[in-house]
Amino acid sequence: MTYPVSGSPYSGTSPNPAYSGTFIPEIWSGKLIEKFYDASVIPAIANTDYEGEISGQGDKVVIRTVPTIDIRAYEANQALTVDRPSSNIVELLIDKGFYWNTVLDDVMEVQADIDQMSIWATDASEQMKIKIDTAVLATLSAAIVAGNQGDTAGRISQNLTMGKAGTPIALDATNIIDYIVYLGQILDEQNIPETGRWLLLPAWACALIKRSDLKDASLAGDTTSISRNGRVGMIDRFTIYMTNLLPHADETGKEAFDIIAGHSHGLTFASQLDKVETLRAETTFGSLMRGLQVYGSKVTDGTALALLYATN
Repeated sequence: MTYPVSGSPYSGTSPNPAYSGTFIPEIWSGKLIEKFYDASVIPAIANTDYEGEISGQGDKVVIRTVPTIDIRAYEANQALTVDRPSSNIVELLIDKGFYWNTVLDDVMEVQADIDQMSIWATDASEQMKIKIDTAVLATLSAAIVAGNQGDTAGRISQNLTMGKAGTPIALDATNIIDYIVYLGQILDEQNIPETGRWLLLPAWACALIKRSDLKDASLAGDTTSISRNGRVGMIDRFTIYMTNLLPHADETGKEAFDIIAGHSHGLTFASQLDKVETLRAETTFGSLMRGLQVYGSKVTDGTALALLYATN
């Protein structure tokens, strides 16, 4: 067996890199967090303005909200009332985290002919996505204001029935577009900006859209039929995101889902891959690779989110 010059990342004639000597935490941290963002829906729907201010689990980010300015009637020669606007302080706690801890045995390292750590990085980011997205999505419904959900949704109209526990809305290909429009109406009545809106749908709801009237490309304002290319795209100012991680519950034998619409103004999220490191294992011949990702999320404006509780 021959060995290359000192410092080479290869051991003997094996084509497999000796990761324990070449693993660079900073490079892999960037790769892992990039993969996480590619896979996760939360960073796409939330604002991440404060992410650069966190350094580890237990950090607290203080967010200053925009105050509401009082507008008063004016008459000639009247004395003016002076207001001193003050904004509410919102605290974003980076108080949650997940980790992984894996070992690459020396025997497996020598015999392998693939970049195992790249595979691990991809899978770690995917598993992180599932854990963090599931945890954050589970908190959204409880923070939505009463006027944006339930049997009397609509801050002004109060005439929209959007489903609730025990009486979910039954969606099908003939009515799903109507309910997407209703979600838009709910946000309109709360004066939520039209740009930047998003809608989270389970896979079966996306399939209903593809079977609806929007299979005609002209109705979607698209030159390519949705039923042909499988793209959901935008509907009624919403960017549609498909996710299998929405909260759901059993309703007399059928699963009912929290279908959530909103604007990035209403949700803030911060996440950081806090530590990535390798070290020699103590109880086996191998190298450990482990990482810690910390995060925090908060609904900063419950009027910027809307809820449809529905079954297929």
